[in-house]
Amino acid sequence: MRTLVIDVGTSGLRAAIVHDDATVTDLHYEEFAPNTPFAGLVEFDATGMYKAVRRVSVAALASGPVNAVGITTQRASTIIWRASTGKPIGPSLGWQDLRTVGECMAARAAHGFTFAPNQTATKAVWMLQNYISDANERNSDDLRIGTVESWIVYNLTQGAHHVTDHTNAAVTGLTLPDGTAWNSKILSVLGIAEHQLPRIIDSMGFIGEATDLPGAPPILAIAGDQQASLVGQGCIVPGMAKITFGTGGMLDMFVGDNPPISAQRNSGGTFPVVAFSRGGKISYGTEAIMLSAGTNIDWLRDDMGLIANATESHTIASSVSTTEGVAYVPALLGLGTPFWDYGARGALFGITRGTTRAHIVRAVLEGVAHRGADLVDSAEKDSGLSIAEIRIDGGMSRNPTFVQALADATGRPVRVSPISEATTLGAGFMAGTESGQWHNLTAAAKALSGAPVTSPLGAPGISRQQWAEAVSRSRSWIPELSSLDF
Repeated sequence: MRTLVIDVGTSGLRAAIVHDDATVTDLHYEEFAPNTPFAGLVEFDATGMYKAVRRVSVAALASGPVNAVGITTQRASTIIWRASTGKPIGPSLGWQDLRTVGECMAARAAHGFTFAPNQTATKAVWMLQNYISDANERNSDDLRIGTVESWIVYNLTQGAHHVTDHTNAAVTGLTLPDGTAWNSKILSVLGIAEHQLPRIIDSMGFIGEATDLPGAPPILAIAGDQQASLVGQGCIVPGMAKITFGTGGMLDMFVGDNPPISAQRNSGGTFPVVAFSRGGKISYGTEAIMLSAGTNIDWLRDDMGLIANATESHTIASSVSTTEGVAYVPALLGLGTPFWDYGARGALFGITRGTTRAHIVRAVLEGVAHRGADLVDSAEKDSGLSIAEIRIDGGMSRNPTFVQALADATGRPVRVSPISEATTLGAGFMAGTESGQWHNLTAAAKALSGAPVTSPLGAPGISRQQWAEAVSRSRSWIPELSSLDF
């Protein structure tokens, strides 16, 4: 059996075929980066996005028919369109867009609601108010508000279905704490009409036929990218966790069936999320966030000129056995979990006359690894569960020096996903399970093979105590930003 997966990321999108043995073939990719007209503004052309999705999907289907379609996408990016035309009312806002920081602060002061600017809630309000001048029209039955997966499904089914799933809905800032339904109180305060929002459905189950694709295959799963990666790495038992090291870093841990009592940030700096849902049953997780991971490698290459390409970071870093006491705090965009300090900034400590390019490159890799250990500590604190093994994917998972540093910093074995984009596998496992390609998600996860494991060596490096000191010195560099709390 064969499953088509559509995987829409922040800077590009792909379609591929997932097979019974968990191999991925017929992968077709198109770059689709958002626009940044000014600092802090992140927009994208939703119509152009769907056209690219259809192109790569048709290309993947050229190898033959499929039994199911699974969709995984970036979360919280917001699109508003008219049902009558199928066209967006204006540029769509990416999850990274920060134009609603003021609205988030105002909502907290006036109503006690804690929204983050990367959530859908204030983005939707801003779009309604700035793209539609007539206040009465903002309540129109013709308007559809959705996130990327809603938009993709709507177009694939040629307007037949306006839906989202629990994994995506729960991170919009618009639902009840358990993610099961829209929060009428929040909608009323923000002025968002519930009839314009998508219907919340299970992550796994028949959604509709993709009539805009050859053969009209059934869409059987949708999920947010981080939750798809969790499933794609087989983390479906309480205490299992994965970290995706892409532009940023995201740790997701599977917690189980007990819903959170609040949608707000936990004391350890993690957030409750829905892992996936099926047959009316919701499974939950907790999520920790690193604001910059691979961005630091880009900085070494593009801005500092210390490496020619990402692969060279391993070659150069491995030419020395230690950093000789140099520590790097990867806070180029501030610090996420557990600190949530937007005014922290990247820092190098311990530099001497003997410090070389290799020491700095190695320190950068080890700094990202220590941030990974911070995420692990926070997830364990907030969940009460122990993480015995860390599973990783994303671009940095292909760097042996980094993987060893992560194992050493966390003191745990690290298992690397067989394919760097575990999101694709996860969406394939979810849709394939519904089509009968696998009996259940456990059987799908067992199809994974060839995942290498790196054990901690206790190799010399800065200690966790030294790391904590370095982080403390990097914090509150810009006090005004450090005072922001979402």
